[in-house]
Amino acid sequence: MLLAVSLLHPVGPSVFSTFSVHPSTVIGIAALAALYWWRARVGAARDAGCGMRDAEPLSEAGSPPREPVASRIPHPASRPTSGQIACFVAGLLVLFLSLNGPLHDLSDDYLFSAHMVQHLLLTMLVPPLLIAGIPGWMLRPSLRVPGVFAVARRISTGAAAFVIFSVTMIGWHVPPLYNLAMTHHPVHIVEHLCFLVAATIMWWPIMGSLPELPRLSYPGQLLYVFLLMIPMLIISIFITYADTVLYPFYAQAPRIWPITALQDQRLGGLIMWIPGGFIYIGVLSVIFFKWVARGAEDGTAAAQVDWESTQLPGAAGTPVPADRP
Repeated sequence: MLLAVSLLHPVGPSVFSTFSVHPSTVIGIAALAALYWWRARVGAARDAGCGMRDAEPLSEAGSPPREPVASRIPHPASRPTSGQIACFVAGLLVLFLSLNGPLHDLSDDYLFSAHMVQHLLLTMLVPPLLIAGIPGWMLRPSLRVPGVFAVARRISTGAAAFVIFSVTMIGWHVPPLYNLAMTHHPVHIVEHLCFLVAATIMWWPIMGSLPELPRLSYPGQLLYVFLLMIPMLIISIFITYADTVLYPFYAQAPRIWPITALQDQRLGGLIMWIPGGFIYIGVLSVIFFKWVARGAEDGTAAAQVDWESTQLPGAAGTPVPADRP
């Protein structure tokens, strides 16, 4: 998308001449990669020792089920699949490219439109890739920390996720708060962290990998995604049709391309509106066809991560998480 914007206008001579890297982002991404590698090794070691604690879903109270492990269907190898690893690595790569290099420099110093591209990547691409790349058993031990399971159940519902994401998106695009983030780098870092956390929560009712924190039913997912389009549309219209520059930071920024600050602002609103809208439409299409493929069942069971394991002979009443998106 940044390339498409670049083709519309000549690129400033120094924008792509260097690739800036920010140590704080590298440290954070490296920490995520190290944690993932460590959990994958723990899962492989547990398989070798035939331990199953992390593979057992939690009960409503947040404790492991009491029935013996031997009574359950054997759990698949507790290690990420090649597809999951690819998704996780892709998520980290997109995260790195979003927060470093030309896109970061254009966003932070020159163009509102580039900043909207960055926000779309941080909310619409990075979280679903990371969620798709993390099997549920990797996350399950964190639910055993006192209080975590109760909080996770509350914020992972469709209603809570919708409110959290919508308030976060609208709040950070209100001009005073947005301008504060642009003029104070620590606040800008907090903004991006808020986007990543809120977007991860937003994607969970659709892609969640833990049966203890269930996905919405397919009809519920369709309604949920449709409603998510409304706040994005409101923000986009507000920005696109504004008659004045809403964000003074960009009015004062050097003009590296032959567009005014107001034109840049309208381009940013259109980027949120059109590509952002197509992303939601694509998600709606995927959900619909998955729903049809599973017999158009309206219940929540067909939409869950462990649905395939519940269809195995003799598996009725004893679902075992397959940990696959």
